Amino acid sequence: MYEDIFKALNDNNIRYMVVGGVAVLLHGFLRATADLDIMVSFDDDNIKAFTDTFKNLGYKPRVPVSLDDFASANNREKWKKEKGMLVFSLYNSLKPQDIVDIFVDEPIPFDEAYDRRELIYAGETSISLISVADLIRLKKIAGRAQDLEDIRALNELRNNSAAE
Repeated sequence: MYEDIFKALNDNNIRYMVVGGVAVLLHGFLRATADLDIMVSFDDDNIKAFTDTFKNLGYKPRVPVSLDDFASANNREKWKKEKGMLVFSLYNSLKPQDIVDIFVDEPIPFDEAYDRRELIYAGETSISLISVADLIRLKKIAGRAQDLEDIRALNELRNNSAAE
């Protein structure tokens, strides 16, 4: 469903990881999810390439700001403090079912998690996927009912693969 996004992220050498419900699915637990959650490296070159890529794909913010505003660390910090924003949501009017949420900060250190990520493939397209352990860390931080269910499922998957 998001293969065009993954291909564009890879083609533009963007450091990202899939997190959230899609990551739970990609790790092997079937569950419903409506959006793609992503963590990106906030270094200047990476975030600029990220915003340019999503503009080229036709994505726009769901809030009344420009996509370029997301590249500013000051803006992200302000949105987090003043609005309680945890993710920056993007939509594409040509693909209304494709919602992309990008973390506005690093709930866990990006570089460390990126070093532990897994690369999986959809056809010939690689997908940078957060590790199970780091996904569980993120889910514990969020702590919603769905996150707690995801943690249970991810631990079960981890225990089953360790037993094999």
